[in-house]
Amino acid sequence: MTQLLLATILNFNNRSQCGKLNSQHYSNVMSYLSHVWYYLFIALIAFFLSAVSCKTKVPSRTNSEVIEGVDQNNFPTKPLELDRFEFLKQCMTGTFSSRDQSKNDSDFFDIQLRMVPIWEKSANVFYLYVEQAVANSLDKPYRQRVYKVVKDDDTHFTSYIYTLPETEKFVGKNEGDAVFATIDQEIIIEKNGCEVRLVFDPNKNTFSGSTGEKTCPSERAGASWATSKVSIMDGMMISWDQGWDDKGQQVWGAVKSGYIFKKCY
Repeated sequence: MTQLLLATILNFNNRSQCGKLNSQHYSNVMSYLSHVWYYLFIALIAFFLSAVSCKTKVPSRTNSEVIEGVDQNNFPTKPLELDRFEFLKQCMTGTFSSRDQSKNDSDFFDIQLRMVPIWEKSANVFYLYVEQAVANSLDKPYRQRVYKVVKDDDTHFTSYIYTLPETEKFVGKNEGDAVFATIDQEIIIEKNGCEVRLVFDPNKNTFSGSTGEKTCPSERAGASWATSKVSIMDGMMISWDQGWDDKGQQVWGAVKSGYIFKKCY
């Protein structure tokens, strides 16, 4: 069709130059031009439908594939070389930050999370001193706890939560500091019902779990109970803490997703 159109246009030009153009030739040119526009319009429609089809063919993610706002399909895993319990300790130990998330979403604060190993561990238990603070007030953490992490079996693990006496003397302290020798398991107080039960997913090398339903009491900001959802992986931890009143209305904590803490060191 393109060759025929070109031939006609050339014929049109030649006859125009010679002063012999007639209505038949003009009609032919206009007819071919109308066909060209028609086929271009059809081609554009087909291209648009194809683009839309490509977008709709992206496979959807099930809830189990997305852990508190982080699509695990973006994190290819390799076979786990460490013992699972040792891997859990490695993942939980260190300093973490939600800085990147706070930069991308103003609903989240820049929070620093420190998790420091304390006391002697055994084959089935380890302890962590846990401290959370707003990044510009690291000397005034708003939460200080001790976690006792227990191996229930090769797939299930439980993190028990304890409060500390005289919290101010532990601010900023690190593993090996003498201050941790001044406390032991006898004087820390367990927050009954607030333990987090974790399950290991070997396909993604991820530990995920939560507190029980209405088992963790809370009096903060008018709450009656609290929930905590946690996902732990190499280099990242997602934590979603929320407080609820006796009517089931949320009164504190993040609303749309958990805090994404990336390990700094």
